[in-house]
Amino acid sequence: MMHFKGKIWKFNDNIDTDAIIAARYLNTSDPQVLASHLMEDIAPDFVKKIGAGDIIVAGENFGCGSSREHAPIAIKEAGIACVVAKSYARIFYRNSFNMGLPIFESKDLWDIVDNGAMIEVNGDEGCINILGGRTLPIEPIPPFMQELILDGGLMKHLAKKKKG
Repeated sequence: MMHFKGKIWKFNDNIDTDAIIAARYLNTSDPQVLASHLMEDIAPDFVKKIGAGDIIVAGENFGCGSSREHAPIAIKEAGIACVVAKSYARIFYRNSFNMGLPIFESKDLWDIVDNGAMIEVNGDEGCINILGGRTLPIEPIPPFMQELILDGGLMKHLAKKKKG
């Protein structure tokens, strides 16, 4: 269910929501437009280089700054499968699940992998496999949070529950 395999793209500590999606694009809520400008100010060619299923690996405090849903929407719509960071800003953490973006915490991954490495993230079993290398433990995503993600986020989950 929560199993992802992809190439990683590393970002440092304190990547704020303005770096993820610049404020000048917040006049739209179109997910495709947001995705086309993902990380534009800190990695101008990022959206041209990533592939569907790739994974962002970041340092401490990923998603700090403004409490906007646009950031996880842009990441998800760009085709990033999940994010693994040392830690997250609290509001970004919550917004990610509300928008249906799987995120995981690992204090060690960033320090031991190179940009472009291939990894497998298994959110069910709670591990990250560095292909050709070692395995790191992560907290598995609880079933009720997996439901939110699989339904596409909180609003879609609530709509599904209301119908059902």
